[in-house]
Amino acid sequence: MIAAEELGVPYEKVRVISADTAVTPDALCTSASRQTFVSGKAVQLAASDAKDHLLKYGATLLKCTREELDVVNNVVVSSLNKDISMPFPELTLAAHNNGKRFMGFAWYDNTTADVDHDTNQGDAYACYIYATQVADVEVDTDTGDVTVLRVAAAHDVGKAINPMMIEQQVEGAILQGMGYAIMEEVILEKGVTKTPSFTKYLIPTSKDAPKMKTYIVESDEPRGPFGAKGVGEGAIIPTAAAIVNAVNDAIGVRIMDLPITPEKVLAALEKKAQSGGSDK
Repeated sequence: MIAAEELGVPYEKVRVISADTAVTPDALCTSASRQTFVSGKAVQLAASDAKDHLLKYGATLLKCTREELDVVNNVVVSSLNKDISMPFPELTLAAHNNGKRFMGFAWYDNTTADVDHDTNQGDAYACYIYATQVADVEVDTDTGDVTVLRVAAAHDVGKAINPMMIEQQVEGAILQGMGYAIMEEVILEKGVTKTPSFTKYLIPTSKDAPKMKTYIVESDEPRGPFGAKGVGEGAIIPTAAAIVNAVNDAIGVRIMDLPITPEKVLAALEKKAQSGGSDK
């Protein structure tokens, strides 16, 4: 999508090869919601480089300057003369027939300044994402069960490259965060894992999914591809906190040890009752 936008061609005309270390440079890991930001920017720069080579060749065919040419809706056009144009596929075919092969290459280093440890100031990262989430929960004070009914999530993603994918990313992250908040627990006894399978280590399923609403907040990140940032961990992190706060609001007890299991809810309620209504 980023390559298509930069090249000015239809999305379906871009073919993505599978990762192959023989032909693709190392982009490091997919942690820290960095791939859209880092690899996406590299793709944009590489596509721009390839387009520049093609348009230089196109300028020789169209008898004009490279600077006036661009690709708009799959057509090479001149900004100075509307009569000068050529379908992009014709340009690439002409290059192929004349033994020309144009490739774009780029890499992106999101350079940051070192943090001054005396002042704790500096750019530790190239950009930051911001998010806020609200959870609506129901707590059964007889059984201790916590049910997450609804979650609203607002996320600053920079420019939304693919809004549908962002919504799906956020929804998946909400479920992961919900698992962290009320279900997932590794139990060890004398070095032995007592939760070795998903029959004991519980994770949310589609039946557990609450109603979810994603609010995409767009801003402009000048160092990202077309202004985009990343989204991923940012949608997981606030979920547990929102659920914990909602449980506290519902029963007046703040449980600090995750996950919030029914046993912990009942124990906290009993302690609250014994202390005269305070959860201290």
